[in-house]
Amino acid sequence: MPTGACGINCDVCKLRLLGSCSSCGPGKSMEALKKLDAQKGIFGGNCTILECARINRVQYCTRDCNSFPCENFRLGPYPFAGGFLDMQERRRRERPPAFDHNGRLIKVPSEYWKQLGKKDSDNLLNLTLFSTHSSGGLLFHHLNEDVLVDLDNCCLRRFHEGRWKRTDDPLLELITLLYLNNVDSFHPLGKDIVSPRDLRAAYYFQGSHALKLGPLLERYGNDVDSFKTAAEYLEGKPIDMADTAYALLPFPRVPLYYLFWIGDKEFKPDITVLFDRSIEDHFSASAIWGLVNLVSIALLRGFEIGGI
Repeated sequence: MPTGACGINCDVCKLRLLGSCSSCGPGKSMEALKKLDAQKGIFGGNCTILECARINRVQYCTRDCNSFPCENFRLGPYPFAGGFLDMQERRRRERPPAFDHNGRLIKVPSEYWKQLGKKDSDNLLNLTLFSTHSSGGLLFHHLNEDVLVDLDNCCLRRFHEGRWKRTDDPLLELITLLYLNNVDSFHPLGKDIVSPRDLRAAYYFQGSHALKLGPLLERYGNDVDSFKTAAEYLEGKPIDMADTAYALLPFPRVPLYYLFWIGDKEFKPDITVLFDRSIEDHFSASAIWGLVNLVSIALLRGFEIGGI
């Protein structure tokens, strides 16, 4: 494979064409093992990056390792400059941009907050299993963290460095407001689990509106252990479905079921998402798409520390 564990693509290097150098390969590849053996013979030691990737069974540091950029890269002198590593570190702490199902940046209409302000809070608490906060806002557990719905200031807050700080997370804000404004009933969970094609709006989840699971499959398709680690970090509960599967709770009464098939010589790895049928009572098809995207992004980030 042309791309090394560090992320350098040797396929576009003239040294490879000249036969002067060969790719190190991904961390779990035979190319990596051969390169490490060659380095010992030629240099008397190994590239610390490649050796670390091999030991920790990481294919590509920039994609698969939550510690990137680590000291192995910082101590250099190559393959990346300090400015590039600083950029990677900064952007990994930021929340990724939020796009809707049509690829447009999400903007939360202020009308949604006004509509929520007219709702009966006690009824919402009963329907959603949210709780009240001393500020008068609504508190809910989202995956592995608590989020505060600040009704007075029309924003969401996360607890950070000892206090509730405003969070810039338009996708979570939009989905939360849609849920609170539309929920009017609750149902037993886990009794009627369905796929997107079983929903009334099944036609919607096709073509450009298909659930965005490709990045998850690219990251975890050949790394089921890391998928398990990410799901459990988000407080996912293992369920007896597929080769491995987890129920994740973006809201206390709204589970998403992520199913993982490892694949074999005949079939490629696959990841699908199932729902409780009642999800259609609370969300439109486009909102379901956004909710899945929200949770999938969290799975991709794993245990990286996100910003507020």
